[in-house]
Amino acid sequence: MESRKSEAPPLELTPPLRNGLLERLFKLSLHGTTVKTELIAGLTTFITMAYIIFVNPNIMADAGIDHGAAFVATCIAAALGCLLMGLYANWPVGLAPGMGLNAFFTYTVVGTMGYNWETALGAVFVSGVLFMILTFSRIREWLLNSIPVSLRYAMGAGVGLFLGLIGLKTAGIVVDSPATLIKLGSLREPGPLLAAICFLMIAILSYHKVFGAILISIITVTLAGWGLGVVHYAGIMSAPPSLAPTWMAMNVAGVFNISMISVVLAFLFVHMFDTAGTLMGVAQRANLVAADGRIENLSRAMKADSASSVFGAVVGVPPVTSYVESAAGVAAGGRTGLTAVTVGVLFIAAMFFAPLAGMIPAYATAGALIYVAMLMMGGMAHIEWDEATDAIPAIVTAIMMPLTFSVADGIALGFITYVALKAGTGKYKEISVSLWVLCAIFIAKFIYL
Repeated sequence: MESRKSEAPPLELTPPLRNGLLERLFKLSLHGTTVKTELIAGLTTFITMAYIIFVNPNIMADAGIDHGAAFVATCIAAALGCLLMGLYANWPVGLAPGMGLNAFFTYTVVGTMGYNWETALGAVFVSGVLFMILTFSRIREWLLNSIPVSLRYAMGAGVGLFLGLIGLKTAGIVVDSPATLIKLGSLREPGPLLAAICFLMIAILSYHKVFGAILISIITVTLAGWGLGVVHYAGIMSAPPSLAPTWMAMNVAGVFNISMISVVLAFLFVHMFDTAGTLMGVAQRANLVAADGRIENLSRAMKADSASSVFGAVVGVPPVTSYVESAAGVAAGGRTGLTAVTVGVLFIAAMFFAPLAGMIPAYATAGALIYVAMLMMGGMAHIEWDEATDAIPAIVTAIMMPLTFSVADGIALGFITYVALKAGTGKYKEISVSLWVLCAIFIAKFIYL
């Protein structure tokens, strides 16, 4: 009897440990995880998405934004998004400025349409506010359900094609040609050759499930460029650059003209459907789906995502969105918001590596762009190719984004094609009220603008 009593005290230590701060915040035991597992999962997610720290400032610099400010804004926006997702929604999802949306921001809204980057940030802010309004109402479900599945997948694939073309152009792998519009660049030059090597490295390492494949490849190619004398060493760590050039710089008033409607809608639709797809996919992997199909805290996760986009515009970045790379952290055991909080803290720490970010050449990040583009095109596999009235609009949406160098125009042409084909074949019941309205808006845009 004495020996049994002596064993009781150690067992009594467990309940107090479970009632700790982290347990109360993230319900670790309920989700079958531990602090150590969540921290490792957070590190895993961060490493798989840390390439955005190098890629986004390069893209933003092409829009005329100060590179140092863009670097700090990227880190701060990602950190805020991750902390909000972790602490409010308790989801193991990392957030950062969206790939594809940043390219649309720079190369279409600023480059092709001719708006300054302050007005483009204003469009990001307005679309973020609209997304927040939608997430706090039932309009979100109505809008998500009313847009055809084929067009949702096509939007993601089209943004991927657009991103891929930008990566190829940035690397010099494809160049302009007066005779054929574009042609293959010279692969004897260091830039195009190293970009191609970076892309192939990422693809091979990812196939073998190497931890941090994208980041490893970017750094390796940068070191190769340093060895060839085309990259110059600028140090590793320093105090973060000033955020002043982009802080509260958005021009919201400039957004309120009819020509910006398609831009705001493009930001909104791509962001909303990309977020919905990512969150639902991560929820499945993280066992956040109940037996009745209800997804735990999905509404909170959507609200955290939309609010992060508004905060991102304030500091000076394109829409902040949930990253599919979060699945890597979930695979490592991440189940709660502590994973996301860990990612956010690491993004804050990354602000002190500005010299390293400034050293990364455009051709290194171009290789990552091309690889991410390939992944984004996978959604086309879910389109019903046997149904022409679904497949053709999807193809138009995806193909016209890179060919018009505009995500907004690709979406508009895809929606118009969908409505025209469904109406022309007598399938009126498949055209929702929202589709008729959007189609009319897009047609008016092409006629009057």
